[in-house]
Amino acid sequence: MSGVRLDTLTSWHADWTGLKVVVLGLSVTGFSVADTLAELGAEVLVVTERADEQYAPLLPVIGVTLWTGPVDEVPAAVTDFAPDVVVASPGFSPRHPLVAWTRENGIALWGDVELAWRVRDKVVRADGSPADWVLVTGTNGKTTTTRLAATMLVEGGLRAAPVGNIGTPVLDAVRDPGGFDVLVVELSSHQLWYLGLQTGPEPLSPHAAVCLNLADDHLEWHGSFEDYRAAKAHVYDNTRVACVYNKADAATLAMVEDAEVVEGARAIGFDLGVPGPSDLGVVDGILVDRAFLEDRRTSALELTTVDDLAEVGLSAPHIAANILAAAALARSLDVSPQAIRDALRAFRLDPHRIEVVAVADGVSWVDDSKATNPHAAGSSLAAYPGAVWIVGGLLKGVDISSLVAERGAASKAAIVIGTERAAVVAAFERHAPQVPLFEVDHTETEDVMARVVELAAAVARDGDVVLLAPAAASFDQFASYADRGRLFAAAVNARLGRGSVDADDSDPGVATA
Repeated sequence: MSGVRLDTLTSWHADWTGLKVVVLGLSVTGFSVADTLAELGAEVLVVTERADEQYAPLLPVIGVTLWTGPVDEVPAAVTDFAPDVVVASPGFSPRHPLVAWTRENGIALWGDVELAWRVRDKVVRADGSPADWVLVTGTNGKTTTTRLAATMLVEGGLRAAPVGNIGTPVLDAVRDPGGFDVLVVELSSHQLWYLGLQTGPEPLSPHAAVCLNLADDHLEWHGSFEDYRAAKAHVYDNTRVACVYNKADAATLAMVEDAEVVEGARAIGFDLGVPGPSDLGVVDGILVDRAFLEDRRTSALELTTVDDLAEVGLSAPHIAANILAAAALARSLDVSPQAIRDALRAFRLDPHRIEVVAVADGVSWVDDSKATNPHAAGSSLAAYPGAVWIVGGLLKGVDISSLVAERGAASKAAIVIGTERAAVVAAFERHAPQVPLFEVDHTETEDVMARVVELAAAVARDGDVVLLAPAAASFDQFASYADRGRLFAAAVNARLGRGSVDADDSDPGVATA
């Protein structure tokens, strides 16, 4: 170890030379960490199981050493390197041997977000201060809310960017020479777990933060729901102005109540009901703000209407809730209601989020492949009750039974895909035996969706919705949730291109395909 004092490394302009850092992982996040540290003058060793074809050739160019090989135990290259700090990519769980070794040996363990916070002053605003940070997490809706908030901020005249788990590493934004007024940082539970380990003298202190909701997810990574919840709760740590929470989800309020925040920070609630004096909500079809105005006890500010949202495809209940959460974040930075209205008129959801891919013969085919857990799928089923539901994949240790009982029982039929079909089928047999059930046991990716669409077309009639909302991860059979959605849309279009569906294509009873 070099003996560099880590408590002095709280600025881009500190002396980082001689610091020895092991970076775990070489994806977009790992490379951003290695590149940043190399620019700062640190000595960097990247450890990864496989050399990424995109990033590995760049490491020698920036002066970084690469080690590749099995990481199921601590390689000698790491112990011989004797790091001062280990910076782990979000995929490395708390029980990973390299993470466990780091903690057992008292070595500082950071995530990319902590490093970004420490060097956030590389580019500053006219007043000499770095960009404000706004944090977004939740089991579902993170990316949509992050994009919404950033769009509203930009419409309000601020230089803002959506970063973090959304795809652009925070470190890339921090180092952008153009600079920003606000960074809207989407954080996964994995990133938040690492953030909870902060021990530096200046821990991350966001302007505002939100946890949108909380439900079972990523239990295989965290080990338990309690640990997952504890990680999510770190989003509110040291918040300065606004702790935004979901009034319809008591767990998020409890997080705010338990959080250590900067004195003066306010709790701001949102839901689809009538708002209280410190809330955002809905009154007679109008989305309103009763939190960020002087006379909030007797008046409210109109943000938009449900009818206006319907015109741009944003009126599904869970999307409207995301809009209120994003608006709360934007209002905490003084963005006007008019700017929020204008932003919403131009906003469009990302692909694979309740995306209507085709309408034919009165049947709507909807791709919500991004619904990778039961909570997200539940929102989709609430928006489309009675749909022909395409469900299944990797369940990530989560029990799907309650979703089947509460929402799936109203389905017109269920088409079960994925390698963990048995658990899904068992849930239907126990909680919704009246729902016609089909299994698709094809192993070839493209064959899966072709058969799914064939079965769905046999069941769906005029006025029905066929809904891909798998409630599970995609990696058992597809490259990603986007790949799953793309292949679904392709199969739908291929089917419709052959003309109308023959109702006798298959028997709409219990079947195995």
